[in-house]
Amino acid sequence: MVDEQIIPRGITDTRVLDAMATVPRHLFVEDAMAANAYGDFPLPIGSGQTISQPYIVALMTQALQLKGDERVLEIGTGSGYQAAVLSRICEKVYTVERIDGLLGKARRIFDKLRYHNIISRIDDGTTGWEDEAPFDAIIVTAGGPYIPQPLLDQLADPGRMIIPVGEHGYQELKLVVKEDGEVKTFTVEYVRFVDLIGTHGW
Repeated sequence: MVDEQIIPRGITDTRVLDAMATVPRHLFVEDAMAANAYGDFPLPIGSGQTISQPYIVALMTQALQLKGDERVLEIGTGSGYQAAVLSRICEKVYTVERIDGLLGKARRIFDKLRYHNIISRIDDGTTGWEDEAPFDAIIVTAGGPYIPQPLLDQLADPGRMIIPVGEHGYQELKLVVKEDGEVKTFTVEYVRFVDLIGTHGW
């Protein structure tokens, strides 16, 4: 997966590559789909949600430029795979999911793998996690119509956020960089994510 799908597409961050090579992706999908877990495509995980294509996970993670001592907020735990990858390259991951069944499955995998630096909760992710803010980096794994203001407010300065923004089923993957009180936004890629549901989403 790493050698054939990720490195050839320009992912060069060795921390990201090591994490992608280490985290057992097949544990985060249903048993019936385990044989396809490392394929170059997203897979359904139930409740209308998906586990993202490996390349997209790597691309979004690399965009955060993590060094190892960061506190990262993830919006949309889903299968738990993205949080697991992040947990290998930052100090602590705070992940928010709105679907209880998905979070329960993800928590059991985190415990099995002993990824104890992942903290999770059920909530409306579009409002962030104010009690634990600010965050050095924020990653949003669902597409919404705009960048939620609470997430911008909870992003540290300096800080980086990666988030899909656009229409249903088709978004621009936006990199938000906050530095010296200024916020700049860049388009990284064109993507297709499930809808970001909540007060500041759909």
